[in-house]
Amino acid sequence: MSKKVAVVCAAGKQGKLLVDEAVSRGYAVTGFVRGNTKVENAQAKTVVKDLFDLTKDDLSGFDVVIDAFGAWAPEVLPLHRTSLKHLCDILSGTDTRLLVVGGAGSLYVNKEHTLQVKDLPDFPEIYKPLANAQGAALEDLRKRNDVKWTFLSPAGNFVADGERTGKYILGGEEYFVNERGVSEISYADYAIAMIDEIENANNIQKRFSVIGE
Repeated sequence: MSKKVAVVCAAGKQGKLLVDEAVSRGYAVTGFVRGNTKVENAQAKTVVKDLFDLTKDDLSGFDVVIDAFGAWAPEVLPLHRTSLKHLCDILSGTDTRLLVVGGAGSLYVNKEHTLQVKDLPDFPEIYKPLANAQGAALEDLRKRNDVKWTFLSPAGNFVADGERTGKYILGGEEYFVNERGVSEISYADYAIAMIDEIENANNIQKRFSVIGE
């Protein structure tokens, strides 16, 4: 029996690729979108409902919920925390896994885990508010023992329209690079790693990371 997977914010660039990847594995996929949008993959079901309007009943029966929420404008950055809290609250105490599309700014750059990528002097100032918002959401998530969560951080250079190579390298809490000295991954390869985590379940209540080869 195939797993039932929900992708929240399924109309975004990453959300679409997560839907496609999950469908290609034979999962029964439902994409939650808002407004007049719909899931482009004809093999997935579309539910039009805002993330903040989702209820326990909406997500009941799913084996996995993938949170592909994204916000970039300064006035909506706090939604990274509030949206994740809402999903955690309605999944609290259930067996449904929550997989979160995270960021790279909160990855650690020292073994003591006291310094993060976003704290480095050469980290672009323009991305700091987003990195801080995503980092705060992760810290909130770490306090949730009532949810089977997983937070996946991408490489430093997260390429929306990059090639789907089917190859990637997994890491943990610390920033790392490949043999070419590069931290980069495409949205498509990130989607592969995320759906592989559904199958492998190696990082329940953990944050891990992924980069391209």
